Amino acid sequence: MKICIIGGHGKVALLLHPLLVEGGHEVSALIRNQDHAEEVDETGAQSVVADVETMDTEALAAQFAGFDAVIWSAGAGGGNPDRTYAVDRDAAIRAIDAAKQAEVPRFVMVSYVGSGRDEVPEDNPFHHYATAKAAADEHLRASGLNWTVVAPGQLTEDVPSGKIEYGDHVTEGRTSRGNVAQVVAAAVGRADLNGISIWFRDGVHPIWLALDSLVRRESGQTFNVLSEGVGPDGPFIQGVDADPPRD
Repeated sequence: MKICIIGGHGKVALLLHPLLVEGGHEVSALIRNQDHAEEVDETGAQSVVADVETMDTEALAAQFAGFDAVIWSAGAGGGNPDRTYAVDRDAAIRAIDAAKQAEVPRFVMVSYVGSGRDEVPEDNPFHHYATAKAAADEHLRASGLNWTVVAPGQLTEDVPSGKIEYGDHVTEGRTSRGNVAQVVAAAVGRADLNGISIWFRDGVHPIWLALDSLVRRESGQTFNVLSEGVGPDGPFIQGVDADPPRD
């Protein structure tokens, strides 16, 4: 696949690039600062200097032309509410519209586990980010694109395990950035994940099994009770987990 990553110098993106390149994909990474180009290029991705905060929909659509997938992994980084809305909401929405205009087959949004579910008071500094992310995610869900929202818990620098706890019951929890990168890498080429939001944190389920399970659940397929079940703390794979996962 030919993949365009927005926010190409972010911590998750820098872990994601080599995974995609090793998987045989051609990766272009959009960055704001030319000074970051060398670090990005060393991951195997091709850096492209492009400021999505200032680009309009038409310019973004031209940038996306010919790509098989767009991954949004950008963020304002908190702090300034105006810039948070400008990047995490407005620029993300323009990118979604541009991907549709450019007829990009696949769009993956890196979000967070509370998006659209947290009730953050207006006087809480996190309110602006939560509101911006929720608006962008909802715009993607209504876009008509083949989309997946990747929604991890609290991000950490922990060593990635390649295993997660997943499902609607996950509303918080520590999540290795490396595991986030692995989920995105596994999800981007899977059109069967269309319309699925992956709520997750670090856990005990191999990522590929978790994604397969989510597809089965979304499609309403009958569960094989001998190999798959739902424990008191959420989904688990029998034969992989000796017991339902517990915190």
